Amino acid sequence: MKLYRYDSKSLQFKKIPISSRIFKITIDTIFVFLFLGINTNSANKEYITDTENVLVVKTSHEFSEKKLIKMIKELNLPYPHITLAQAKLESGDYSSRIFKENHNLFGMKEARVRINLARGTQYSHAYYKNWEESVLDYAFWYASYARKCRTENEFFQLLDQQYAEASQYVSSLKHIIADQQLKEKFN
Repeated sequence: MKLYRYDSKSLQFKKIPISSRIFKITIDTIFVFLFLGINTNSANKEYITDTENVLVVKTSHEFSEKKLIKMIKELNLPYPHITLAQAKLESGDYSSRIFKENHNLFGMKEARVRINLARGTQYSHAYYKNWEESVLDYAFWYASYARKCRTENEFFQLLDQQYAEASQYVSSLKHIIADQQLKEKFN
């Protein structure tokens, strides 16, 4: 489990160092501590008092499509089947160098003007510590740019105009969704 605090000056979530003994505490106990604003890490002298700006991320780091689908569901991303199709397309069905070495599922570039979790740029794409950070960064992208999309068509238009680098990007996504029955994975 990791804790992140939003830094409004840098527009990024920054990791909050926590001692290894917190890892031994159950999830329920951790949420109680966060709710009460208590931090057991006395060495850091950093106290969590503003729980609205704290993001708790439970990570496992070993990738599987099943874990990706679970995370997409937990993040409650609109049009999750499109998100999964993007991950499959952008990562070459989880086999591209950008995914394997950069842990980048969505072909994201390093963001300059929005909240992001990228650790830098490698091979002209953002790189992350693990694939979960890539999914969270995609969620931050969505919250920054796609949150006003009210229909699938609006979202596809946004992807076509502002996200895609390939000319047949939306057609490819629609083909993957239909061919692999991705909508059914989220019912």
